[in-house]
Amino acid sequence: MLKEVSSQIFQAGGIDRPLITKRRSRMCVGIRASHRYLLPGGVVLNVSSSGATYFMEPKDAIDLNNLEVRLSSSEKAEESAILSMLSSEIANSESDINNLLDKILEIDLAFARAAYAQWMNGVCPIFKLDSFEGCDSNDEDNDILEQQEDDNLNVNIVGIRHPLLLESSLDIISDNLALRSGNAAKFGDGNEVMATTSHSISDFPVPVDFKIGCGTRVVVISGPNTGGKTASMKTLGLASLMSKAGMHLPAKNNPKLPWFDLILADIGDHQSLEQNLSTFSGHISRICKILEVATTQSLVLIDEIGGGTDPSEGVALSASILQYLKDRINLAVVTTHYADLSSLKEKDTCFDNAAMEFSLETLQPTYRILWGCTGDSNALSIAQSIGFDRNIIDRAQNWVEKFKPEQQQERRGLLYQSLQEERNRLKAQAGKAASIHAEVMSVYNEIQVEAEDLDRREMELMAKETQQVQQELVDAKSQLETLMQKFEKQLKSSGRDKLNSLIKETESAIASIVKAHTPADHFNEADQTSYTPQIGEQVHVKGLGGKLATVVESLGDVETILVQYGKVKARVKKSNIVALPSNAKNAVTSSSVHQGRQSRRNAEYRVNVDIKSDSDISYGPVVRTSKNTVDLRGMRVEEASIHLEMAIDASRPYSVLFVIHGTGTGAVKERALEILQNHPRITNHEPESPMNYGCTIAYVK
Repeated sequence: MLKEVSSQIFQAGGIDRPLITKRRSRMCVGIRASHRYLLPGGVVLNVSSSGATYFMEPKDAIDLNNLEVRLSSSEKAEESAILSMLSSEIANSESDINNLLDKILEIDLAFARAAYAQWMNGVCPIFKLDSFEGCDSNDEDNDILEQQEDDNLNVNIVGIRHPLLLESSLDIISDNLALRSGNAAKFGDGNEVMATTSHSISDFPVPVDFKIGCGTRVVVISGPNTGGKTASMKTLGLASLMSKAGMHLPAKNNPKLPWFDLILADIGDHQSLEQNLSTFSGHISRICKILEVATTQSLVLIDEIGGGTDPSEGVALSASILQYLKDRINLAVVTTHYADLSSLKEKDTCFDNAAMEFSLETLQPTYRILWGCTGDSNALSIAQSIGFDRNIIDRAQNWVEKFKPEQQQERRGLLYQSLQEERNRLKAQAGKAASIHAEVMSVYNEIQVEAEDLDRREMELMAKETQQVQQELVDAKSQLETLMQKFEKQLKSSGRDKLNSLIKETESAIASIVKAHTPADHFNEADQTSYTPQIGEQVHVKGLGGKLATVVESLGDVETILVQYGKVKARVKKSNIVALPSNAKNAVTSSSVHQGRQSRRNAEYRVNVDIKSDSDISYGPVVRTSKNTVDLRGMRVEEASIHLEMAIDASRPYSVLFVIHGTGTGAVKERALEILQNHPRITNHEPESPMNYGCTIAYVK
């Protein structure tokens, strides 16, 4: 019907071509907006974006569309009912489905293990029965164990290759097999693999043997750098993990090893800036965690035990750790360059040694383990093989000769003697420093007593002055009341013509009372600021309780002056310097002898007043303590810069900061002086002197 209607519209020019489409889930036809009249009674379902085309439902199609909508709704309802029924059936079978998935997973894992074992020609490992306490064993297992070459071995793995290294080699071969056919080649152990003519047997990792006796608890592997110590140890760890996971091993015969409940490893460098861990601290942290969780059935693997610190202390710590581990675990395998650790085997049968073979002819490692042997690091030979400077190697060989045991004993004696001399010298310096410190503390205590006495006198003077002022106020009030009474009486008895003269007399009397109770003005501040003390001159310093200090350094363009009080030197502001009366006389210019006397009296009065004023804070004598000292010795330049700026920011205003930068290479000192010169809070700094080598004094504002 819709095709017929659409054709009629097309023939009538209502559309470019017949168009039947679906809008709002209802079938309709397209028609020009100008030809809507061709569908009388039709329903507009949609309009094109341009508005030129209408999508209309013909009148005869309305009932059919309604029927289609009802049928579509019924269809969806039926589908929902079917899906609901199926979901209910699945829910009722949930446990069966989960069990089936578990079985599928087990089968998938078994196939994966089998495929991996076939790919690398793996063999099935055998666990020692004595590692399973309380487990039952059948006769078949006992027969297999009886076929082993040596039941006295705790670990017996022959010809095993590192699984990950072997995997890389097999991947290379697989890629070449995709390009050309290959021939069957054999490993050195009799296992056949497919190898191409372009890849020799040397492309495969070298097989290693692990033969560890039942009484051995700790194996110490030594040998050259890049000799394969760590790789061999990792091979044992991977073999243990693969065996526990039910995987075959790329080895000969049937490898035998215990069931390790935990395989704990410390391999690699664990230093961390975020956690503030160095190489040694990270190493020790990992070992500490291993010691906490290890059990009598655990395997412990430690690479370069005791490394990253002083060799003598590293050997002692490593030996102590291994002695602790031997009674608490099943097996520990460690690598080291410390020859002293290999001597533990001579003292305890629980220890065994192994060495990585090194060819002195080719100067290359063979990557084979020699059990029961002790290996050399061969650092000089390896350095020579990689093209290191021959002159440096020869010089290093000479040092090796010098450090032989018989010559080391003589050098230890000389070193001990020099250390004793240095100890005596430092002890004498410490005694001298203690004497100076005692003198400084004596001066400090004296200043403290003077300050307390000054505070007490200040309180007494303030109380006395307050009482005197109150008494003067009472007297002035009494005189004013008497004067007012007299003025009122005269005002009543006097006429208008005497009123002005009476007022003037009263004003004059009040002025005389005010003048009598007004204290003398302080001397001119400009007179004091114009005074510049000379070197060797004695002056008063605010904050010293009126004691005299001697000027040591005075520069005209600097706002501070260096003075000495007893044995203590301090830098103070010029504004805190008060001249003696004889010195102030020369600094003050006056045209009147009376004004000169008054200035000297005011200067003396100023001394007493300023001593108890705390509005101007001077640096004063300062004793170095831990609170006003920042020690930058032993730091790098960046770290020292951060510590110095933090110390300056934390300093109190008008305080003194002692910056100890040492007398090393000078990099920290240069950076410290640069910061002190440019920091906005530093007013001045006093460079180091023979009295304080390696220390700069900074004045904080």
